[in-house]
Amino acid sequence: MKAEASTAPQSRELPAKPKDYRQEPFRRLVILGESTVEGGPWLPNPGHDRYADVLVRLINACQEKPLEYFNKGIGANAISPRSPGYEQSVKPSAIERYKKDVIDNNPDLFILAYGLNDMRADMPIKDFREDMATIIRDVQHACNPLTVLTTVYYMTGYRSWPPYNKGSVDLTLKYNECIRSLAMEFDCIVADVWQAEGYADWLIHNDGVHANLVGNLVIANRIFEAIAQHASGLTNWAFSQVANNEWTRMTMKARAQAGDPFKKTW
Repeated sequence: MKAEASTAPQSRELPAKPKDYRQEPFRRLVILGESTVEGGPWLPNPGHDRYADVLVRLINACQEKPLEYFNKGIGANAISPRSPGYEQSVKPSAIERYKKDVIDNNPDLFILAYGLNDMRADMPIKDFREDMATIIRDVQHACNPLTVLTTVYYMTGYRSWPPYNKGSVDLTLKYNECIRSLAMEFDCIVADVWQAEGYADWLIHNDGVHANLVGNLVIANRIFEAIAQHASGLTNWAFSQVANNEWTRMTMKARAQAGDPFKKTW
């Protein structure tokens, strides 16, 4: 005899409210990364279509004043001289340049986008983690910015471009777990661009490595989403623009009369 399904209500935990890292608009963004940050001929307009450019436009659409933007991407770049691809990389590595490229620019929003080239060169994850931790720790101590770590991007050409031909999906997943653990240790935001790309080959250029125009839009929106969920300051201008219009006055009055008044919780 088939057992009857239980009709007892299932207990569910309410989702936790996100941590609000910043209550003021952003002034200065520095993004430190590799070729996908720097841009190149895989994009129709490399100085306009990079995901960092798209992200800046999204942020500026939310703020009364635009932020300063420093793109510190270098193609074929490695995290440090310990990366197996370092000798063939374009130098200086991230750990050799972060003080000048990041700390000297004193950002209040810092995006660290590394791991793709180091994964492709099969850098030991322990070494990668130590080098990333050094950069995060020093930048946070010097500038205390809201820090965003991106996961490693999706790609398709794992057997191409030696010495960057030793990567795999499996190794990418291990790198991404490492990046998530760094975010937890150093209280950073994770922008899971790997998950946003969703294993969709058509978001990658024919070169097998770089996100195409649509892929860059996907990446930018995932990073913007992660920042917006953790920075109420991005909404200050939006709230102020409609604070005293008829709709706001009418709906706030209606909510108060219903015993459900608007209450700022952030």
